[in-house]
Amino acid sequence: MSLSQHKIKAESGSQKSKKRVGRGNASGHGTYSTRGLKGQKSRSGVSNLKRLGMRQLLLKTPKKRGFTSLQEKSPIVGLDNINLAYKDGETVTVKDLFEKGLIATPKLGAKILGNGQLTVSNLTFEGTKVSKSAKEQIDKTKGKIIMKKKVNKAVKKSKKSEK
Repeated sequence: MSLSQHKIKAESGSQKSKKRVGRGNASGHGTYSTRGLKGQKSRSGVSNLKRLGMRQLLLKTPKKRGFTSLQEKSPIVGLDNINLAYKDGETVTVKDLFEKGLIATPKLGAKILGNGQLTVSNLTFEGTKVSKSAKEQIDKTKGKIIMKKKVNKAVKKSKKSEK
């Protein structure tokens, strides 16, 4: 006789049968079926597991400190990448960075970081954000930084009202 899974039987008394509730008054658990009289918990469709284990779940989850902004940040480009992509005297714009494959999308602009040494001279950076360390490198190589001017809405309104 071989041992097969379908031939294995549980030991008598090892498995307790589930309490059958609501099967008539003779069973001892009829009429209200151990739910008591009236109220939300006596009705069907009301779960009793709403708060069970909630505290443990809260304690287990790691708490992230601080604030994370939902606003997307500008993609970053290092000076070492600019050395490879540009030649002396060229203009660096967001559109050029996108075309040369240094950033994924031109929509968010770009930020130039001072990673590495800038070997290309006389570069003009137009409409890009530039970090402090990158500004120092650009100044050393006689480059220019031209930022797009942000128009103040209050100034715009006052000019309209003058007309």
